[in-house]
Amino acid sequence: MSGSDDGVSTVHTDPAALDQLTEVAAHEHSEVAPDGSVVGYKARRTLGLRVELTRQLRRRRVQFVFGFLLLLPWILWVAFEFGSDGDGQRSGGFVDLATASGSNFVVFVLFAVTSFALPMVVALFFGDTIASEASWSSLKYLLAMPIPRHRLMRQKAVASALLSLLAIILLPAMALLVGVIFYGAGEAVSPTGDAISFDQAMLALLFTVIYLAIHLIWVAGVALFLTVSTDAPLGAVGGTVLVMILSQILDQITALEGLRNYLPTHYAIAWSDLISTDIDWSNMAAGAFSAVMYGAVFGLLAARRFRTKDITS
Repeated sequence: MSGSDDGVSTVHTDPAALDQLTEVAAHEHSEVAPDGSVVGYKARRTLGLRVELTRQLRRRRVQFVFGFLLLLPWILWVAFEFGSDGDGQRSGGFVDLATASGSNFVVFVLFAVTSFALPMVVALFFGDTIASEASWSSLKYLLAMPIPRHRLMRQKAVASALLSLLAIILLPAMALLVGVIFYGAGEAVSPTGDAISFDQAMLALLFTVIYLAIHLIWVAGVALFLTVSTDAPLGAVGGTVLVMILSQILDQITALEGLRNYLPTHYAIAWSDLISTDIDWSNMAAGAFSAVMYGAVFGLLAARRFRTKDITS
């Protein structure tokens, strides 16, 4: 540094150092894309699906849910075996029908869980996914990585969908195993008296799983909307369950007549039409269409809500 004649000091910079600084600045500028992102950054590489699935599977509540679903058929078998009358006779009716064959045992288990347990599992997986991040104050850090909002929501929804599908498959699979071991591979008999062979029953079970996976889309949509609308996981899960219970109550009011067909739970057990020699697909088609429509509407509302949600507060 040296002083000038007018008293103002000037800085003399080494020309080599100046050239080096210019080169570094140019290099740094070249690392920034026109949209402001760093060159090499790819949104599709953020929050990998395997990472999210691993995080979810390590959570205690997820492990508890899967453990419960795997134990439920065994619990029901124990109840059937030790719940007989004093003279060794069963109570009759639907219970005797459930223990007539392994196929019937699966049907009984599905009847027992379709109205409440399975929808609640789906509500838990979808309702907890984003609201829990908000409650832990980790949501804003995930978005600051940066993970685009639409990708974060999509990845969490896909992970929740895979977990839900796994739950829908595991329960009847374990029920089938328990039923075949203790009750044999006999015909499947519906409460109306229709009977189908074991091979046909397995095909019907496959279509039942597919139908349940589609039907529960409406639960996933409602839970996803609530999970981006609140910071309380219990509120999102509980709100979804409350909607489900309210729909079931309204479905029992015969005075509503045709209006009940528009309730999301009206076709919950339409899969039972598969246990027939002459299958009627109309109820299942209506139920699948209704579920997809409800799921699409609430899914779009969830995407719109999460896109503008304030996650910094």
